[in-house]
Amino acid sequence: MAPKAYEAGVKDYAKTYWVPDYVPLDTDILALFKVVPQPGVPREEAAAAVCAESSTGTWTTVWTDLLTDLDYYKGRAYRIEPVPNDPNAFYAYVAYPIDLFEEGSVVNVLTSLAGNVFGFKAVRSLRLEDLRFPLAYVKTCGGPPNGIQVERDRLNKYGRPLLGCTIKPKLGLSAKNYGRAVYEALRGGLDFTKDDENVNSQPFMRWQHRFEFVMEAVRKAEEETGEKKGHYLNVTAPTPEEMYKRAEFAKQLGSRIIMHDYLTAGFTANTGLANWCRENGMLLHIHRAMHAVIDRNPNHGIHFRVLAKCLRLSGGDHLHSGTVVGKLEGDREATLGWIDLMREPYVPENRARGIFFEQDWGSMPGMFPVASGGIHVWHVPALVTIFGDDSILQFGGGTLGHPWGNAAGAHANRVALEACIEARNQGRQVEREGRDILMEAAKHSPELAIALETWKEVKFEFETVDKLDVQRA
Repeated sequence: MAPKAYEAGVKDYAKTYWVPDYVPLDTDILALFKVVPQPGVPREEAAAAVCAESSTGTWTTVWTDLLTDLDYYKGRAYRIEPVPNDPNAFYAYVAYPIDLFEEGSVVNVLTSLAGNVFGFKAVRSLRLEDLRFPLAYVKTCGGPPNGIQVERDRLNKYGRPLLGCTIKPKLGLSAKNYGRAVYEALRGGLDFTKDDENVNSQPFMRWQHRFEFVMEAVRKAEEETGEKKGHYLNVTAPTPEEMYKRAEFAKQLGSRIIMHDYLTAGFTANTGLANWCRENGMLLHIHRAMHAVIDRNPNHGIHFRVLAKCLRLSGGDHLHSGTVVGKLEGDREATLGWIDLMREPYVPENRARGIFFEQDWGSMPGMFPVASGGIHVWHVPALVTIFGDDSILQFGGGTLGHPWGNAAGAHANRVALEACIEARNQGRQVEREGRDILMEAAKHSPELAIALETWKEVKFEFETVDKLDVQRA
């Protein structure tokens, strides 16, 4: 039985927005929604309602529809597919004319596609699973300020993942002690250290003081090691004006890289900061704080692959992408899928990795995926296999928790990484032979031997919540 609202004469969306014979244009933005409709609402009607509410439609017929070419501007729900192992949900494919969106504005795209429609009563839950941005739209976006190759050239580091470390404890250190921790980790062998996502400008450590002590530590570590180093100075701030003020000060101090929390700060702030970094020769590290609020529920919200695509358009040189093996949620195949979307110039459809649309990035540079969250030396073989060379492996507690201190923890991570890279280059199966590779390296590195002993029992073996639909039992 149809809901009373439909009996009362509410617009039949399917008559206008359900177009099953539509062939998407190369210039259309394509979206895939996972829809769970309310009982009694036909799937075609629910799909058309989602399409209408995210494009040109409203709940009833209005005379102003006659003042425009509605057939040109409207979105079109053009295909429905079942969701594997979920009889209550279905996939709805929607095509949107490119002229519905402001050029270069991820903000505008998400306002339309993830706006009021997510509160629409005709659906019980709704998830934006994937987007296809046409090349014509990609070309209007700035993208990463530098990209992988430019960053490697600036740092003069090739042939291996980069190593990072989040300074712990997250909050509470004075600026001077914070700088001491940075120095020890960098001189021990890391390429980068970083502020955590919630380190801004608290009473115990104002941002100016932190920036000054950190950059003193970076310069000292560079002089002692002969390597280029960096620290991700978090410029996320209460206002865009304050954000730029902090970024300018980081530049004055000689920092190579700054950091931004792109979801909590918003895409407007992020795109502006990315443009500033491009103009000022600064690398931009992006933290994804708040992402799981948006993407972890498998039936409602926005999948992380969409958030990753939007960030690549908005601008960032690094993006936290999970670890698969660490403490944070992450399905292996899905993670491989969004790593491809972050780095590759062209990504074909690949349902096994959750990629529903091909994505052509044209000449837009790729980003470094950042593995961070509960990882330690025992994870290095798997991380090298999963992420490859163009990645950043960040060990926070897995560096600073070393019994001999930060420098020893950093040294252990560097030895473990270089041993795995050497083994891989020799043709060995690094993930399968990881234990043997690490134990061999530890014979010549007491720092690594102690690290292996310290974390030998530490594992994070929990069932993944947000599995790919094709994997659900």
